[in-house]
Order: sequence, then C-alpha cells, then structure tokens
Amino acid sequence: MRHPAGSSGSRGVARPAPFLLLSIRGEDEAAEDEYRAMMRFAGLDTTGMRRIRLTDEPLGDIDLDDWSGIILGGGPYNVSDPVDAKSATQQRVESELLELIGRIVDRDFPFLGCCYGVGTLGTVVGAVIDRTYPEPVGGMKITVTDAGRDDPLFTELPDVFDAYGGHKEAAAVLPPEALCLATSPQCPVQAFRVRQNVYATQFHPELDLDGLDIRLDAYKNHGYFAPESAEQLKLEARQWKVRYPQTILRRFVDRYAR
Repeated sequence: MRHPAGSSGSRGVARPAPFLLLSIRGEDEAAEDEYRAMMRFAGLDTTGMRRIRLTDEPLGDIDLDDWSGIILGGGPYNVSDPVDAKSATQQRVESELLELIGRIVDRDFPFLGCCYGVGTLGTVVGAVIDRTYPEPVGGMKITVTDAGRDDPLFTELPDVFDAYGGHKEAAAVLPPEALCLATSPQCPVQAFRVRQNVYATQFHPELDLDGLDIRLDAYKNHGYFAPESAEQLKLEARQWKVRYPQTILRRFVDRYAR
C-alpha cells in the first residue's frame, strides 16, 4: 500500500510495526488536531502512528501484518443515516471500513474505534445502531461496568470519570458476544469489546478541552447543536475534569505495540 509500515534500520534491526489511524474528518483543522492528539496521548510520533484520511483517498489494500493495531477516529458520518442521505464519499468510506473491520473481527486484531467506531464495529457484529441514545456535545459522566473492571484497557480507571463526546447515533442493543465496558446516564453503551482485542468507545479518548473547542468550531453547522450556542458549550465544557479517557489510548498502544 502507499503507507508502508516499519522497515529495517541502518543495522538491519526492524523498527516496531506502527499503528494506523484512519480518519474520516474532511475538515483540515479538526483532522490535524485529531492526529496530533492521538499521537500525543498514545506517546507516538508520525513514525509510530501513520494516518490515512479516508475523505481524501481510498483505503487501499491493508495487510494487517504490517501494523501493531488500527485506530478509527470519529467524525460527522453516521452509519444509520439513510443511504440516499449519504454522500458518495461516505458510502465509499463505509464500504471500505466495514470490509476491513470484518477482517479485524475475524482475526481478533487490535482495533480501537472512537465514536464512529461504535457504529461501524457495531454494524459488523450485529448491534442495533440507531438514534435512540444521542448525547449533546460536551462533558459526560462515564461509569465502568463490572466487565470493564476486568478489561486490560479499563481496569485501572476510576469507577466513574469525566469524558468529552457528542453523537447522534449509538448502540441501542449489543449482541451477546460483545461485552459492554462502560455506560453513561444518557447512553447505555459507552464502550464495548468484541473477542479479546477489538474495542469501540462512544466517548472520545483523544479529546481534551483544546480539541473540543476546535471541533465545536468545525462542526457547528453539522446539526449537533445550535450554531449560536457554540461559545456557551465551550464555557460549559470547562466545568468537566477530563483526565482519564486519554490513558485508554496509551494502554492500547502499550498493550499491542510489537
């Protein structure tokens, strides 16, 4: 593919296989901030985390053996939107992602889908993805479930922690083989795992206050909130102490780097 993984160094020692970030953000400032945040909280640089912006180019051939793990970022797409409401780009992106995630699940390959990951992974495994449980953009209280207490990525998190998010669709029902790892008062599935290594979170583990400000500006005309309320939402976001979600990214990288 056009995004090669690790290669041998000058002394013939192979570099660690990088992680791959798949981005569905067409807005440059939001896409660049997402990439920087993912790298920062994962403890990686552009060598350790490569990126494909799916809004700009096709996914291409992905050989899972080239990568330590795959991370899917969030964005304005919803898998539950009517087909005739989806752009040609969204239809292409979803078709490519669903095929790839199907292979990821079959192989139990390390995957972390953030927000949009719930819709895509959920679709692949047979979850009910709809608009029953939307949440407004901003802070939210996340509660770790009993299953989450035993999960390697969630086990050391507090029982309840603050996170940032905002979404139109969510998983209303999970299939029996999916473990719900976290929940919130307005959205019963905030995170789940399939098999041993395939994860999705509804909240954004890469999102801090600065990143939220950027996204509020980028998506104020995308129907998540009234455009004139953006500045008030920024003020309200400052009341939340978002300290723990980002550790999920670092644990994912530490667990699966090879």
